[in-house]
Amino acid sequence: MSSKTLMTFLQNGISELKRNGLYNEIDPLEGPNGPIIMIRGVKRINLSSNNYLGLATDDRLIAAAVKATEKYGAGSGAVRTINGTFDLHVRLEEKLAEFKHTEAAIAYQSGFNCNMAAISAVMDQHDAILSDELNHASIIDGCRLSRAKIIRYRHSDIEDLRAKAEEATRSGGYGKIMVITDGVFSMDGDIAKLPEIQEIAEIFDLITYVDDAHGSGVLGDGAGTVKHFGLSDRIDFQMGTLSKAIGVAGGYVAGRRDLIDWLKVRSRPFLFSTSLPPAAIGACIEAIGILKRSTELQDRLWANGDYLKQGLIKLGYNVGASETPITPCIIGDEVLTQMFSKRLMEEGVYAKAIVFPTVPKGTGRIRNMPTAAHTTDMLNEALAAYERVGCEMSLI
Repeated sequence: MSSKTLMTFLQNGISELKRNGLYNEIDPLEGPNGPIIMIRGVKRINLSSNNYLGLATDDRLIAAAVKATEKYGAGSGAVRTINGTFDLHVRLEEKLAEFKHTEAAIAYQSGFNCNMAAISAVMDQHDAILSDELNHASIIDGCRLSRAKIIRYRHSDIEDLRAKAEEATRSGGYGKIMVITDGVFSMDGDIAKLPEIQEIAEIFDLITYVDDAHGSGVLGDGAGTVKHFGLSDRIDFQMGTLSKAIGVAGGYVAGRRDLIDWLKVRSRPFLFSTSLPPAAIGACIEAIGILKRSTELQDRLWANGDYLKQGLIKLGYNVGASETPITPCIIGDEVLTQMFSKRLMEEGVYAKAIVFPTVPKGTGRIRNMPTAAHTTDMLNEALAAYERVGCEMSLI
């Protein structure tokens, strides 16, 4: 019989979340995660995936996954340090290092794992981490796991970062100090001020860490935010995922060879979790090859992002300060945001509500993510739905 204490806690907690518009309902897909998705037998325009370049459903990646599975099997069978490293893993890491313009790279099972692994492998209770207040949850958890002192600075506020870096350095109380930021902030679509951050890092000898999950494949001819600013040889940690623009699963850290060698012997997810399966590795290698050969998909992504963004602005919606194809439609109230998302779904558009704790309270929004696979007709249909629902709910 279940604990009464636990059942009371769960039931009260879920009821409160629903009452405040913070309960997230999961909608299983009945097919691939493309520009059009099937949910409960109904086709809808999909504006909620991170499949930025449409590669998750690309025939070339599917063929590469099948080929790798047929040669190596369905699973890797072990952790990387025992016998779960195939020549495929080595080849992927070589491709990633070349792609990111670094000496070496290490692949992990997910982007979340990267931040849990890499931060805590280098930072400890004697250190301090300067962290942007809007950094991703995986960064926050990675910082907590390290036991370092976490010093939050105001979002993209360079003067606040400078003041806190100077204070931390002058205190003499820390062995190492790291500054960590998202390259592209996933809920707002704005880009970190990396040149200014790097300048401060050089003044105060800070370790630099950029989580480029939403910049890789999108900025810098696909190589990411660091390459976009010409800083590939000056940022210590470049973290990225293999599940967004790359379209598969996994994550990686790229940097100097000594750093990667250290992570291979001291980062716990690498040491204690079974490695990525062959299918994922084969598909990732194929995706990186596609990105290196052409910027066609990135160009299409940006064109679609600009088209949707301008359409929403013309209708009177607040799209915030986005500088990338990520297009938030900021509603504010959490309950209203959830209602808005449900009405869009009824109108044939799957655009998920994003509320606290993913974003601060009172800043609920629909996070729209047009991809390279969307057509202009699909985006026009989505904009028409936004107009209908916005007028009905008196939001425009």
